[in-house]
Amino acid sequence: MYIDEKKKVLFVIGMETELDSFIKKKVKINPENILILQSYGPVISQPFGDLMRDIIISVYQENVDEIVVVASEEDQKNAGDILSKIVEKKELQENIQMINYLLKNGQSPYLEGTISEWIEGGKTVTEDVQNSVNVIRNHPLMPPHVKVRGIFIEKENDKQSDIEAS
Repeated sequence: MYIDEKKKVLFVIGMETELDSFIKKKVKINPENILILQSYGPVISQPFGDLMRDIIISVYQENVDEIVVVASEEDQKNAGDILSKIVEKKELQENIQMINYLLKNGQSPYLEGTISEWIEGGKTVTEDVQNSVNVIRNHPLMPPHVKVRGIFIEKENDKQSDIEAS
């Protein structure tokens, strides 16, 4: 992973502690120039939500030059596990149906789709990262000089690959 060692870089990652150490091991820059923002899955589902707010504040407060959205196979697995736990709760079935109805009929000012799409994110981790990169890159408060990109990490192989976003 090539990053200019003088740049300040913000990594948006999932909650896996292994990703944190993987990044610090692979990135050959001063640890003082690495910022890590952890979230349950690096998915920005709302362009004006809390995660995007934290990213924007980090960019301005810490003078971030580059943002890297990092995902792994664990991110997709974890979202599906959570959705299963929610759906099995019988006392929530009525609420889930009501929310899905509101979403389907355009009555939610915050979300689109279904509860499952909101919890699970995109169909693939790659799609989630591409969407998040695009939301960050095209946000009206994001300075144009900040480079934004996505990567996918395979921990078993100690390998990473870039994720192209439009």
